[in-house]
Amino acid sequence: MMKWTTNDIPDLTGRLTVVTGTGGIGFETALALCRAGADVILAGRNPAKGSGSVERIRDAEPHARVRFEQLDLASLASVAAFGDRMRRELDRIDVLVNNAGVMTPPDRRETRDGFELQLGTNYLGHFALTAHLLPLLRGCSSARVVSVSSIAARAGTIDFEDLNAERVYKPMTAYSQSKLACLLFAIELQRRSRNEGWGITSVAAHPGVSRTDLLPNSAGRWDVARLVRTWLPILFQPAAQGALPILYAATSPAAAGGGYFGPDRLSETRGYPVRARLPAQAADTEAASRLWVGSERLTGVRFGDGGQWGTG
Repeated sequence: MMKWTTNDIPDLTGRLTVVTGTGGIGFETALALCRAGADVILAGRNPAKGSGSVERIRDAEPHARVRFEQLDLASLASVAAFGDRMRRELDRIDVLVNNAGVMTPPDRRETRDGFELQLGTNYLGHFALTAHLLPLLRGCSSARVVSVSSIAARAGTIDFEDLNAERVYKPMTAYSQSKLACLLFAIELQRRSRNEGWGITSVAAHPGVSRTDLLPNSAGRWDVARLVRTWLPILFQPAAQGALPILYAATSPAAAGGGYFGPDRLSETRGYPVRARLPAQAADTEAASRLWVGSERLTGVRFGDGGQWGTG
């Protein structure tokens, strides 16, 4: 693969995209999509931060068609409300980028629904969101769903006996599990879309190691990763570079369903988009199916027969 950049994004005029997460990778993804002509809905928890990101995009790209919508992925009620609004207002969604996340809070925290915060926000919230938006994705002839994973997924395992880390909580272990779950979801969504005829292309990507506010906003004051991020920023590539694999997955005709993409250099920590190394545990179809069924039960939403959305 040549060094793919935002200059290689095709014309997206008339395409409607939803990106979760208003800073870092989400911001850079939304900006690049706007520059390619897409209509972008930037979805996030904080209205002030979201509105500020929209203004920054418009300052950089005066003709950008972008707006903010409130969405708290740590609340299934907020996810459902967002889905209701979108289904009332839109007739289709061409691209959904499931990007927003939290990373390694030092103490175990819970979402409003009682899930461990990282699993609930990074994975279960996006699982429910995709289900709520399924009718709009099916309303497009070539919709894509991009699930943002992490190189941390390599160390992840799905602990079905303690999925919510109620017995033992280790910040990075829980984070790695949540990002492996995102990767399993992407692959299983592609499998089910193909088998059920949903017409959705599901792709996964990861940004390598990038300079975003994910670590500083979530880690403890003296967390080693936070200190490294703060005092040795040269180790981290810019967020705009980290967004490239996500943008490739979202827009490139060569990004086939079920694919996984990340940076090409230094063990996939930086560089230009290439096919990423799939962790062995991500190829476990039995675990992926079990996680899907369990996620429908936990979130109360389902991808029903024939792809019809419903509540469980």
